[in-house]
Amino acid sequence: MHLRRVFRRSALRLQGVLALLVAALLVLAGCGASNNAQPGSGSSGMDSSHPFGGDLATEGTPQRGGVLRYGMDREPVSMDPAVPGYQIADYAVYDPLFRMNAAGDVTPYLAESMTTDDNGATWTLKLRSGVMFQDDTPLDADAVVFNVTRQQQMTRSPGNVYAKWVARMTAVDPLTVRFELTRPVGVFVNAFALRSNDGTLGLMASPTAVKKWGADYGRHPVGAGPFSFVDWVPDSRIDVTRFDGYWRKDKGMPYLDGIQFRPVPDTEAAYVSVSNGDLDVLICSYQTEILRGSNNKDLRTYYYPGNGGEYFYFNFTKAPFDDLRMRQALVAALDPKAMSVTQYNGFMDPAQGPFSADSPFYNADAAQQYPRYDQAKAKALIADYVKSGGDPNFTLSTANNPTRTQFAQFVQAQMKAVGVDVELDLQDLGTFSSKVVQGGNFQLSTWVSGWPTPFPSLVQLLHTGGSGNYGRYSDPQVDALLDDAVATTDKARQLADYQQVQAIAGKDLAIGWYSRAYTGMLTRGNVKGIVLDIPTGAQVWANAWMSH
Repeated sequence: MHLRRVFRRSALRLQGVLALLVAALLVLAGCGASNNAQPGSGSSGMDSSHPFGGDLATEGTPQRGGVLRYGMDREPVSMDPAVPGYQIADYAVYDPLFRMNAAGDVTPYLAESMTTDDNGATWTLKLRSGVMFQDDTPLDADAVVFNVTRQQQMTRSPGNVYAKWVARMTAVDPLTVRFELTRPVGVFVNAFALRSNDGTLGLMASPTAVKKWGADYGRHPVGAGPFSFVDWVPDSRIDVTRFDGYWRKDKGMPYLDGIQFRPVPDTEAAYVSVSNGDLDVLICSYQTEILRGSNNKDLRTYYYPGNGGEYFYFNFTKAPFDDLRMRQALVAALDPKAMSVTQYNGFMDPAQGPFSADSPFYNADAAQQYPRYDQAKAKALIADYVKSGGDPNFTLSTANNPTRTQFAQFVQAQMKAVGVDVELDLQDLGTFSSKVVQGGNFQLSTWVSGWPTPFPSLVQLLHTGGSGNYGRYSDPQVDALLDDAVATTDKARQLADYQQVQAIAGKDLAIGWYSRAYTGMLTRGNVKGIVLDIPTGAQVWANAWMSH
């Protein structure tokens, strides 16, 4: 049992201060029901000039040596890619079979190719020769079959949804695997290029190590990436060291001697640590970190103002948000202008759906139909809900770091203004993400995620049983459209399906969108060779180096 910090009406003094501040902001901003805050790009003060890494050609000749200190925003659950949870350190130990960029293009990495001749019913995977795991066993066709079979058997694995597509696998020869699927899947190769937190079939664990360590494998990981696992001291550090048998060793990679991953869940302490040089790299999930880092001459910012967002999960299995009126009331009660000024330094990029306006997948009509700020409407919806016997008061669950605590207090004050009492359930980030959100133990929760393309994000977020559908939203028509988009190789048909999904889910208020995501990375000036497929994706650690 974990300690649950609940802030009740003893927080009235703080609510009053916030309410007065919001009221003052409303006078300054005008009382119109606009949902337009200043966009968080361009003049935002956030440096988006290096969204996918540094300019390797101009950074100089890589230098060998040094142990890079990496600040994580939470303690990982496991380093087993088949186990759900936070897995930021995985890509030091594992290289993916394929990589995927922000345009959704899949390119080979440990694999050489993956092709289909029958519109996605069967696929043939070709592996790169000579790749070894860190225990000196080969990454061959049998290893691929072992890993995919393992994810089929592990029903809680985030990659299980993709592994279940496979009806039969055959190791044709040591470097070739043939997959026969249960149905045509036009995006099957993508499943081998996804981020580990999305669920992926592309991170190969050594079968020998898995058999040796069994259930404890996640604390003794062995992959084919640039660094070998050394040690894990819980709530302190994870150490990895250079793998001398790495498949790119002919190019001198990896350059670093090692990496030390440190959990630093307090956002203020984390930023101070990278600013003063106690950390070399910091992963960022909040706008305040990106903004401060962009204006610090000693740091370099890797940030891309793309898709995804910060949003609320409504729990569709619990009152009051199993009722559409209360979902609409919440969105209508939150003033985006006040939110921007108090939470985002005046530079919030508001969101009304999963994709930004410059995305080819953006549905303008769905965004236009998204509820706008309207206190009177919020009060009317709440009154109607109460009249029908409902209790509008609820608990908001979020992380207990300063950024999220302040945001939760803002929501608390805004809802108080429309007659709703909100309790705050503030947990450390690891507990919040795993036990509260992923465990479904909430009424309303915050979340943040960024992604480049609809697959797998919309499937995970909105499909019945989706691995990221923590609110338990379910709609048969949405499921059918998402299934069709996955099955077809026709890009136009996929686009049409995703447009309809956004329209239906938007009308249902399946997700409570409020801002685009602000995720990225800050590094010290001497850290070079940063390569990111997408800002929220895998760091290709083999290229990283530090000038001495």
